[in-house]
Amino acid sequence: MKIYINGKLLDEKNAKISVFDHGLLYGDGVFEGIRVYHNKVFTLDRHVDRLFRSARAIALEIPMSKEDIAKAVVRTCKANKVENGYVRLVVTRGVGTLGLNPYLCKEPQVIIIAAGIQLYPVELYKKGLSIVTVGTMRNHPEAINPRIKSLNYLNNVLAKIEALNAGVMECVMLNPQGYVAEASGDNIFVVRGDLLVTPPVWCGALEGITREVVMEMAPELGYRVKEDVLTRYDLYTADEVFLTGTAAEIIGVGVIDKRPIGKGKPGPVTSQLADRFKEYTKVTGTPIK
Repeated sequence: MKIYINGKLLDEKNAKISVFDHGLLYGDGVFEGIRVYHNKVFTLDRHVDRLFRSARAIALEIPMSKEDIAKAVVRTCKANKVENGYVRLVVTRGVGTLGLNPYLCKEPQVIIIAAGIQLYPVELYKKGLSIVTVGTMRNHPEAINPRIKSLNYLNNVLAKIEALNAGVMECVMLNPQGYVAEASGDNIFVVRGDLLVTPPVWCGALEGITREVVMEMAPELGYRVKEDVLTRYDLYTADEVFLTGTAAEIIGVGVIDKRPIGKGKPGPVTSQLADRFKEYTKVTGTPIK
């Protein structure tokens, strides 16, 4: 495997960064997870735009243009012959001291990994996920804004630990006000009739790219879409609940906190959106050439 680091493609065993990099020491950096479908990088421009917004929000100057970042992603995919897979695009603050001062880090690091992807087991897309509400609250948006996709993912990791300890693979995270924010690694949607509802970002939700695509596709299929606050009551009483994410794509939820959602399996709206999404990935993306 070839890893891109600061303009060079290095063999995996030689792809190294300093132990003094603030991305390692403090989680000081930003990242994107991007999918590759049918030899095309899916929604690459959207991911690069979000990367730069995240970087600006934490006062991190990316040492490359958007165009050059996009070309580097394609170059890395081509070098690894990735036709269907996953790209992890990372920008760290760079090497600094053992102190917090980010201005002592002179050279941000750009790292790109292109490889396969571990999805949920195929059977879960058919029968639906079982998930639980966890006690780990989503970070307060005025502490770390959820729109910043940073390397500091400890909040999500702690929620994931709770889910796994409960015997499930995903969970619902609430914000400090008790409203639904998102899952540990995915956005969440509720279906009620022809209406799709997802939490607004100020509730603690990441502005997910797949979330965005679903919100654009749904009206084309005759569904209304709304951002609104949700409580666990709204989840428990929904016709359908599904999650969206770069890795997860669109996956239905069958059970929440041991309560069956709808008929306890992915419903027709979820299935229709998932089918449309798969068709969309076949014709959309930046070619790897």
